[in-house]
Amino acid sequence: MKSSRLRIAPLAIAAMIAASTAAAQAPEWKALTDESVALYRKADYERAEAAASKALEAATAFGPDHPNVATSLSNLATILEARKRYPEAQALLERALAIREKTAGAESPLVAATLNGLGSVYRAQGQLAPAEAAFARALAIREKALGPDHRDVATSLNNLGALYRQQGNYAAAEPLYARALAIREKALGDAHPDVALSLNNLAALHDAQDHFEEAEALYKRSLAIREKTLAPDHLDVAASLNSLGELYLARRKFEKAEPLLKRAFAIREKALGEKDPERLATQLDLWTLYMSTEQFAMAEVYEQSGQVTPNEAQRRRLSIPIPSPKGNDPTRR
Repeated sequence: MKSSRLRIAPLAIAAMIAASTAAAQAPEWKALTDESVALYRKADYERAEAAASKALEAATAFGPDHPNVATSLSNLATILEARKRYPEAQALLERALAIREKTAGAESPLVAATLNGLGSVYRAQGQLAPAEAAFARALAIREKALGPDHRDVATSLNNLGALYRQQGNYAAAEPLYARALAIREKALGDAHPDVALSLNNLAALHDAQDHFEEAEALYKRSLAIREKTLAPDHLDVAASLNSLGELYLARRKFEKAEPLLKRAFAIREKALGEKDPERLATQLDLWTLYMSTEQFAMAEVYEQSGQVTPNEAQRRRLSIPIPSPKGNDPTRR
């Protein structure tokens, strides 16, 4: 009598084992992903990176082209971008993009989100042409898939506008910034942190064109929202303080600039490393302010390597130019 036992092909057995492994990994992957996101939001980037790396390793159990792999790649890239490790972030996002184009389709909002991340990384590395292409494609996908008034459309408008501002194409940037602000105010109300971001960026655009009154009003609105909705030592609060302080510094309104810049520096000194560009920028602003007002003892407190703060007798014999704060990128404050 012939055996009636079911014969299962080796490939089918392998698939069953893989599915079982993936099912076992799913809770671990989700827990690690949630942990990495929570740590990222607290700006604990070192621990966030460790959790995200473990999540990516766990995701491989789902298969090399599984959507969870793309999610883990994208999450880890976001953390690396925050740590200014742009080439690594770019490589991860390019892998995530390939997976999402294959599994979700070229017109998927997930593809748009990945393109948005890639555009930011390209821009941070000065690769403006690929950044513009990525931002523009993300915007087109989102407008088609989500509608013209969706919050994600506002994000794409904002990013493309920031790129044009960086290129000095203010005429192209302004309507994008203005439209992003209108979408966010309609969707979120007039006191949301995303609205504050749009206000800050629009202010920076006017700031770059020396439109003092317009920039001042917008910076003030942005700061008021952030002080109301965020913790007092939040880095976005420092960004608004610094932006408004630099505006007054450039106009030689030192009495208005000083308290703003001192608050911004206190926040950044606590949260950022000694070599962080944003912390150093505010430190330079304060040194410039005190040099300009001949408060040399105070200037010395904020002196950086390579700077010389003369004593009063030396100062009388020198003509020291005032460094301009315009070297900073206000859209990133």
